[in-house]
Amino acid sequence: MPEGYYALAEQHAGRSIADVLTLHVDPFTLEPLPAPRDIGGTTVAEAPPRVRRKRTVEPVSLKRRRSVAIRHVSGHRLVALVEIVSPANKDRAQHVDDFSAKVMSALDAGVHVLIVDLFPLGRHDPHGLHEIIIQRLEASDEQYDLPQDEPLTLVSYAAGPAIEAYLEHVAVGNALPEMPLFLQPDRYINVPLEPTYQSAYRGVPSFWRGVVEGKKIDKYDG
Repeated sequence: MPEGYYALAEQHAGRSIADVLTLHVDPFTLEPLPAPRDIGGTTVAEAPPRVRRKRTVEPVSLKRRRSVAIRHVSGHRLVALVEIVSPANKDRAQHVDDFSAKVMSALDAGVHVLIVDLFPLGRHDPHGLHEIIIQRLEASDEQYDLPQDEPLTLVSYAAGPAIEAYLEHVAVGNALPEMPLFLQPDRYINVPLEPTYQSAYRGVPSFWRGVVEGKKIDKYDG
């Protein structure tokens, strides 16, 4: 991360999700916090993100939610979210609605979002979560052209009056590409997803790596 930025894992209370807008306002004035002055990162003009797809989205007016639910004690401005999709985000229509609503609220508040959706498509997201988010932003029912041979989606949204969506698609077994994470609408950092995944996977006990990989191993193997 550039100097002046830090990352924290989100805290969820049970199955509920904190209203992202409550992390975006001053705790005393309830006014939006100013954007950070120390921007950092790479400019899109100098080096556009190296993705195969890009789409500009002109969102319809969204109803802004102003109720305060949970606030981080630091009061620091929220700049971006990295959402690693889990099966629980896709197993029910309500969970898909909750997830897409959270992303839309973030973008409406000027918070950039990177989504890593590596789980199989289901009956509640037959063309992926990105399609649902775009349809709701544009108030349309246009079907997203999801490649059949690469059905898993990585998408980075740069928030602004128009939302820029930077997309990559992969198949099971493919190496994960670097994805941009925006700090400002025109500045981003690259997130090295494949090295990060491999590093985390090496820390998984060998027994569970064997389970994931379908290997026959001794149950007492550490």
